[in-house]
Amino acid sequence: MEHRQITRPGMLWTFSEKCRWLFVTALLGSVLNTVFNTVTPQILRLTVDSVIGGAPFDLPAALLAPVQALTAGKPIGTLLLYAAAAVALSAALSGCCFYVYRVCTIRCAETFTKNMRDRLFYHIQRLPLSWHSVNQTGDIVQRCTSDVEVVRSFIAGQLTEVFRIVFLIAFALSVMFSMNVTLSLIALAFIPIVVTYSFIFFRKIGSRFRDADEAEGDLTADVQENLTGMRVVRAFGRERFEIEKFDKKNNYFADLWMRLGRVLSLFWGMGDFFSGVQVLCVITFGAVFAARGEISLGTFIAFISYNGMLVWPIRNLGRILSEMSKSGVSFARIGEILGAKEEDRGGTALPALSGDVQFSHVSFSYDGAAVLDDVSFTAKAGKTLAILGSTGSGKSTVVQLLTRLYELPAGCGEIPVDGVDVRTVPVEHLRSKIGLVNQEPFLFSRTIGENIAITRPDASMDEIRAAARTAHIDSEIMEFKDGYDTVVGERGVTLSGGQKQRVAIAGALAMEPEVLLMDEPTSALDPIATRKVEESIVELKEGLTIIIVTHSMQQAARISDRTAFFYMGRLVESDSTDVIFTRPSQKETEDYITGRFG
Repeated sequence: MEHRQITRPGMLWTFSEKCRWLFVTALLGSVLNTVFNTVTPQILRLTVDSVIGGAPFDLPAALLAPVQALTAGKPIGTLLLYAAAAVALSAALSGCCFYVYRVCTIRCAETFTKNMRDRLFYHIQRLPLSWHSVNQTGDIVQRCTSDVEVVRSFIAGQLTEVFRIVFLIAFALSVMFSMNVTLSLIALAFIPIVVTYSFIFFRKIGSRFRDADEAEGDLTADVQENLTGMRVVRAFGRERFEIEKFDKKNNYFADLWMRLGRVLSLFWGMGDFFSGVQVLCVITFGAVFAARGEISLGTFIAFISYNGMLVWPIRNLGRILSEMSKSGVSFARIGEILGAKEEDRGGTALPALSGDVQFSHVSFSYDGAAVLDDVSFTAKAGKTLAILGSTGSGKSTVVQLLTRLYELPAGCGEIPVDGVDVRTVPVEHLRSKIGLVNQEPFLFSRTIGENIAITRPDASMDEIRAAARTAHIDSEIMEFKDGYDTVVGERGVTLSGGQKQRVAIAGALAMEPEVLLMDEPTSALDPIATRKVEESIVELKEGLTIIIVTHSMQQAARISDRTAFFYMGRLVESDSTDVIFTRPSQKETEDYITGRFG
């Protein structure tokens, strides 16, 4: 499957289109929050040195005159109240800026994540069937939920935080250097150590996060498969096998996270050690400098405050870097989906598709394995063609190619309808004219009426019932307490196999197709249900081109005008049956039930 590279910067720019102003506002709020936070230690320094100690105010010229005018002749009690008010005002402004920063960050993260989810779902809907056939549903779900949540956490708690921490470190260090260069160099000496150590850790831990993420996807896929096939599990007593299989994968997943936890514990332990040593060195040397009179007591207190402001952000920077490795894995896994080439839905021709359906020298392979080999046949307009053949003979591939669920490569023949190659017809137009009934119809957990109208949402109830009557299911639907408002349950469990098949046929008819494709529509049905489906098909024969894939020669004889025989991907014979279907007698029905008919 072809992929194009989708990078993290590319996704950040694309999905932030509607929230970039929020990101900028969040950054501005974080900058102002940092500035106001750094004001408080300066107020404490002036209070200790100038208000209590009586030293002249050590301020820039622009601030010195206003402060002297405000404090001149005031008693120490009043000055202390002024200092307390200044601290409170600084804290209030800092809190307001932090509020703006967090609100904008969260809104930005949620908007970004919504855009990503929308794009992911849209893109998945437009990926070819061949992509879905090689990717596990559980893994796709895990990427669209767990990995997207990791990305949301990155935007909400890491991306803006990196900018905030870098600015805080730079701003706090600039203030610290203005107070004492030597002590600032001591505090600064540990920052490269922590950052370098974090980067090394960041590079090593990325692959472990990917292994854990992929194991989680495999575990999710296993659960999804088990729940989907619960009836089979119960019917064949496979509970113990499924439990043991899940337990094995769960143990492997848990072991990956425990090993990852040990590495993280080492990272945080070493971080605590470096932080503790840094604080110890700053306090020790600061106390010595203060005792020698090289710095004032107020400066020492302010310096300790600034160093305390640095310790956690520096450690947090390491945490963010380690978390970024996890988000990098999630970005890459999401990028693999977004980078998958979408289904070719192009084309310019808009034919009615009411004419003959032809296969002209068609050859096709799945991953190098030949399925069809130079196949040519014609399904006449308004007639029914039955395609017969054993399992693996290529019958269903005819349906897949005609509806462009799989794309016929160039040079491998043509499939014209009304003389127009289907590859030149837009997919939406093509599939709006061709109704499809699969061997195993899928019904959504909605009402019966909604499942019938799913191919044509604007269909009226009269049109829905008309399609159901043609499919011989209307009377059975009306026997339900809620009629067409009956919810069929997940995968249509409320209905029998024959009822589900006929609801699917009604859904295909509701779209008023020009061509109806039916892939083994009765293979899993009992004789009575098979007869009802066949009655539906025969009643549709007037004016509708029908192609039915079946393995039953008797069924082909009962319902088709012409039969094509496939063997090992080749068309070996085609004949005219011209058999008229008649309602079976009671004796024929009894023989059918006992397996002697057909």
